[in-house]
Amino acid sequence: MTEFVQVSTAVDSKERANKIARRLLDERVASCVQVLGPIQSKYWWKGRIERAREWICFIKARADDYWRIEASIKKVHPYDVPEILAFPVLRGNADYLKWIRRETARKPKQSAKAFLDR
Repeated sequence: MTEFVQVSTAVDSKERANKIARRLLDERVASCVQVLGPIQSKYWWKGRIERAREWICFIKARADDYWRIEASIKKVHPYDVPEILAFPVLRGNADYLKWIRRETARKPKQSAKAFLDR
């Protein structure tokens, strides 16, 4: 398994994308969240092709934090079936990967229980 992932999710507003970004950074499960948009999405939903204006978040993280990231996003995501996809990082700038590791390091006072109680 790879040590790092890039997770993506798309939401309906810049404000919501920024809320997700801030939440993941505050929880220290992401070292960086890039918010891009607006983008035009086209997709099947309930038997019809739909389109929507969305903002996408690209989240840089440790692979072992994926489930925390997914749970955190789901708590605030407006969609019934949110897009939350993780892509393995196969290679990268060694200094950048060290930075991800450093910025997502758990502080002694942080615990899974504290995270889940939010």
